[in-house]
Amino acid sequence: MINKYITAAILAAAAGGVAEAQVSRPVPHLVVSIAIDQLRTDYMEAFMPSYGTGGFRKLLQGGAVYQNARYTFAPVDRASAVASITTGTSPSDNGITGFKWLDKETLIPVGCVDDDKYGGIFTKRKSSPKNIATTTMGDELKIATDGAALVYSIAADRDAAVIGGGHAADGAVWFDGDNQCWCSSEYYYKKAPQWLEGYNLMSAGAMTADNVNTGVTGMALQCVASASMGKDNVPDILSLTYDAKVPIDKDVLNKQLLQYKYIQLDKELERLITGIEEKVGRNNVLFVVTGTGYCNERDVDYAKYRIPNGTFYMNRTANLLNMYLGAIYGQDKYVESCFYNQIFLNIRLIEQKRINTSELLSRAQTFIMQLSGVSNVFTSKNLLLSGDGGSSRLRNWFFPNNCGDLVVEVSPGWKLLNEENFQQYTSKESAIPFPLIFYGTGVTQENINTPVTIDRIAPTIAKSIRIRAPNACSASPLY
Repeated sequence: MINKYITAAILAAAAGGVAEAQVSRPVPHLVVSIAIDQLRTDYMEAFMPSYGTGGFRKLLQGGAVYQNARYTFAPVDRASAVASITTGTSPSDNGITGFKWLDKETLIPVGCVDDDKYGGIFTKRKSSPKNIATTTMGDELKIATDGAALVYSIAADRDAAVIGGGHAADGAVWFDGDNQCWCSSEYYYKKAPQWLEGYNLMSAGAMTADNVNTGVTGMALQCVASASMGKDNVPDILSLTYDAKVPIDKDVLNKQLLQYKYIQLDKELERLITGIEEKVGRNNVLFVVTGTGYCNERDVDYAKYRIPNGTFYMNRTANLLNMYLGAIYGQDKYVESCFYNQIFLNIRLIEQKRINTSELLSRAQTFIMQLSGVSNVFTSKNLLLSGDGGSSRLRNWFFPNNCGDLVVEVSPGWKLLNEENFQQYTSKESAIPFPLIFYGTGVTQENINTPVTIDRIAPTIAKSIRIRAPNACSASPLY
């Protein structure tokens, strides 16, 4: 009788806790974060009748689908997009402004994951995540579990693989088109792991740049199996990047190749989801799928349709600006270099001559604004003063260590061209439609039309696996 009373008392005391547990979401054993480079909702939906049941259909019909996703910054490319997904913040904090930027010391373009300190494994490329200025989801998971969690990243491209993994990843693997094999960096391994060597031997001669999505799936399934990811109660993270680039041939969109691309991508997603659910358990894995927010498009001959257009010559503008500043402050080399739509000034020279930097920047801004084809000019001073005088999306992109002192935006329909190094830049403010999908552990099916930003992925994943969000992430979880 006494035991019954004790039992009843315990149950009564725990009643509140039970009610809370009923609404608490289960913790996934494995989170699979998937970025699909250049994914577009309109293209994805156009070929829906040709899809199977286990790829896009499964995600859209069984997941929480946010229809209107967007990035908080511009411009966006593959590297900056993946960095935003995994850090939960923008380039102004995480430092990854793009695939490449101009080194201010050498005035030579450098890759975002270049690092001469660490040699390549099966590749000549030397790589590390040293340029990511914040923690990533994987980093925070490693910290929270004292290194017990497993974190891997796999992508067709080196930048996406390294950035997707973060600083503390167990491994990052990408496809080397020159050597036609999957490779990595000595940052992660002293020598290639057996499963990587085995996969390369197995697929020798079969891999090409045209079917790297197949390789991403194969490598992912091999990694999950070989590393025993998702097999215990310590959550693991697998970051993947697939490719949905639009095939453009001589400025013509090849619709047949485009359709083939999306149908094959659907098959790879089905193979991935099915394979991981079989290995880890359907109720133990959370899939997060989104796009990179941009898309390479064919050049349009606006003149043919009598639409306002033109070419803005960046190198000529830089030379004219240098002459203009020389007339005011005395002849010298005030403009050091250009990189796409950015102008880099010789700040050391300007300071040595005791010229007021703010005044010079303001004069340069006014001068360039008078030129044909210029929509706006932003100075580093403007962009660093909490968006004062600049757009919020550009401000969120601007990272002073990597970016120029002047940023030129050309008018819609205009193309920016540097005749010296053949760099081209086109201002595109039109939104690229792409979704954000959560599917798996603790997720109920729903369609949400409310716009959401990509920086909310990291805190949502962090909440689902009960860890802290990345250290520069201020966005709130989606659920």
